[in-house]
Amino acid sequence: MSCSSSSGSEEDDEGFDSYRKGGYHAVRLGDPFAGGRYIAQRKLGWGEFSTVWLAYDTRTSSYVALKIQKSAQQFAQAALHEIELLSAIAGGDPDNSKCVVHLIDHFKHTGPNGQHLCMVLEFLGDSLLRLIKYNHYEGLELNKVREICRCILTSLDYMHRELGMIHTDLKPENILLCSTIDTAKDPVRSGLTPILERPEGNLNGGGGTTMNLIEKKLKRRARRAVANISERRGSMVGTVEAVPSKAGRNMDGIDMRCKVVDFGNACWADKKFAEEIQTRQYRAPEVILQSGYSFSVDMWSFGCIAFELSTGDMLFAPKDGNGYSEDEDHLARMMELLGKMPRKIAIGGARSKDFFDRHGDLKRIRRLKYWTLERLLIDKYRFPEPEAREFAEFLSPILDFAPEKRPSAQECLQHPWLKLRAHEKTEQEMRKLHING
Repeated sequence: MSCSSSSGSEEDDEGFDSYRKGGYHAVRLGDPFAGGRYIAQRKLGWGEFSTVWLAYDTRTSSYVALKIQKSAQQFAQAALHEIELLSAIAGGDPDNSKCVVHLIDHFKHTGPNGQHLCMVLEFLGDSLLRLIKYNHYEGLELNKVREICRCILTSLDYMHRELGMIHTDLKPENILLCSTIDTAKDPVRSGLTPILERPEGNLNGGGGTTMNLIEKKLKRRARRAVANISERRGSMVGTVEAVPSKAGRNMDGIDMRCKVVDFGNACWADKKFAEEIQTRQYRAPEVILQSGYSFSVDMWSFGCIAFELSTGDMLFAPKDGNGYSEDEDHLARMMELLGKMPRKIAIGGARSKDFFDRHGDLKRIRRLKYWTLERLLIDKYRFPEPEAREFAEFLSPILDFAPEKRPSAQECLQHPWLKLRAHEKTEQEMRKLHING
């Protein structure tokens, strides 16, 4: 597992224990870096392996994000890996048009705790997770979802088809809105970030935790999960209830263009370094079963994100229970929504025997209640039927259990759903009418 995943911690600060040999570099406001080119302004975020600072670039008279890695050897190696990938991304995208964060510079900085690798990244805005929270977990208008999806797919097409790179940890925290502010002004002090809130935590890869720690953090976050659509587990409700009316924010002034960030866990398709990849809620079935993976794991995560943006809820939020594991619950939830997993896939992974019998049925969760994606969108989220059908037709192939059947990012960019242009606010207003009516 990489030592440079960059989802920030839920704690208020990183504490002082890690400011020691091999640990963080202590930064004071106004400290110079890279021979005085970058001047530290304020801390934007931190994680288990690095801190990220707003810095002023004296050469370009603009603000950047400065990521300072811990100095121990394992963190330095992880940073070198991330720099390799980010350099390839920047080298193939001179126009900065591929919707991927750009590495501006990298250098070594020596301090009392050792030598720290530093990355300078373009300053971006808030993450899609903060956008979802800001909107009170109300689904975004589908026109805005389409705009975000086009950006994500553009980045995935570039990574997959042109670079041969797999992100492996695509999720709302790792997609940041483009900052449309004047970067010659202090973007934090001016309060001109896209959502008009002070950025925190995961800004431009501000350091983070390993996957297991990320999953614990997500559990603590207590985000609203998708409605329980199963009757199989005694503690769960077996009916689908409509989402109550919520007052979403006015999103008209927010630019939905965005970029994919955090390449600490990314890999080349022909040089993978880990079998356990992806944050739990966005993890593909082949990763759970350990049946090998390729570019299509990113497509699965993308499908989960598209659903979450349009509804405000995570598509899959599994839990462990009496007699079954979180992995088995995850597989069961997938099958309830997407249909029975083909036997060949169910029994084809290194861990298949942990979950499935030889017939391809789950060993410990027997009673599944199947529910189509289209019916879920209509019955729970009150999508008008035409919008639910069109959206489900876009998402369903992306969420195919067979990785080789999932469309590529390039193919998804040509899908008719992405080309639709409904009247502004129509879908959201119709849903609210359904809910309140």
